Amino acid sequence: MRKIVARQHRRSAAHRIPVVVVLNNIRSLFNVGSMFRTADGAGIEKIWLCGITGAPPQGQLSKTALGAEQHVPWEHARDTVAILEDHKRRGYQIVLLEQTDASIPYEEFIPRFPICVVVGNEIEGVADGVLPLCDEAVEIDMAGIKNSLNVSVAFGILAYHLRTCAKKHKIVC
Repeated sequence: MRKIVARQHRRSAAHRIPVVVVLNNIRSLFNVGSMFRTADGAGIEKIWLCGITGAPPQGQLSKTALGAEQHVPWEHARDTVAILEDHKRRGYQIVLLEQTDASIPYEEFIPRFPICVVVGNEIEGVADGVLPLCDEAVEIDMAGIKNSLNVSVAFGILAYHLRTCAKKHKIVC
């Protein structure tokens, strides 16, 4: 019988995929910390903390991030729309993780790197001015009675989908 041993991975910033994430008014510091940890694991290049989204250092955030907030580049900005407009000008495909009338299942989404993923508030979704800037909206199919996942869980599913697509196309990983 083969012995299985856990191991630690250490990757450098050179292994990041060309994806930035905009967290638009995320209320829970636990969710923000979880998304930092997921972004680190998936190799996301940067997180933008926008609007009321909390920023490090904060205890609840650090508790779930487990130090990832010190390794994933991040910035805080009040104006989500300005950040998205800047990324759009720089050629990023703006992708909204949200259930809309035009959303497609995330598995059908074909990314055009670089990508800027927008994740909205846990209850209200994204701010009004965000929708017109988005090139695509993706959602996660729900089979149960609840119509959505926790925002950090949904982000994790999309982040690893993007990582898989980047690896498939040999885009930095």
